[in-house]
Amino acid sequence: MDEDNLNIEIRKFLKKVGISSQRIIETTLTSKFQNGEIQIDDEIELEMKLSINNFQENHLVKEIIKIK
Repeated sequence: MDEDNLNIEIRKFLKKVGISSQRIIETTLTSKFQNGEIQIDDEIELEMKLSINNFQENHLVKEIIKIK
């Protein structure tokens, strides 16, 4: 296996995930804040699931962010 190519392919995937995820989170939270559904000091629970479908592998990342 070409490790350099694997690294490049993984980085391309992670870049796509990161950019689209950030956009969705920012858009959603900005809208909810403007509508009064969330306020300063609220804590928002985020969860990201990574699945490698070919091998039934899953990885869950959870984080709480605070609105300031």
